[in-house]
Amino acid sequence: GGGLLFLSGQVAQDPATGELIDGDVRSQAHQILRNIATALEAAGKDLGDVLRVGVYLADMSDFAAMNEAYREHFAEPFPARTAIGVAALPLGAAIEMDVVVG
Repeated sequence: GGGLLFLSGQVAQDPATGELIDGDVRSQAHQILRNIATALEAAGKDLGDVLRVGVYLADMSDFAAMNEAYREHFAEPFPARTAIGVAALPLGAAIEMDVVVG
């Protein structure tokens, strides 16, 4: 039936190695969204089912670069989004995202 799926915060890990990928916040955002899409596929969902995205940035000046990647993975109307600046993220990541899926 219906219900919501809550996907925990994801950083830009290479699925093969578990290591944080090299690259800027835009590259990391793309990797996170690819990883989320793969996880959702396993649940019979896709990025079009995402209702809300939480974005955690180690540097809020990276917002525009994150937003570019975001717009490439999601279609309008875009999911609701909250972007929060944080002091540090796991593995020294520049960005972390979590999602709520309907």
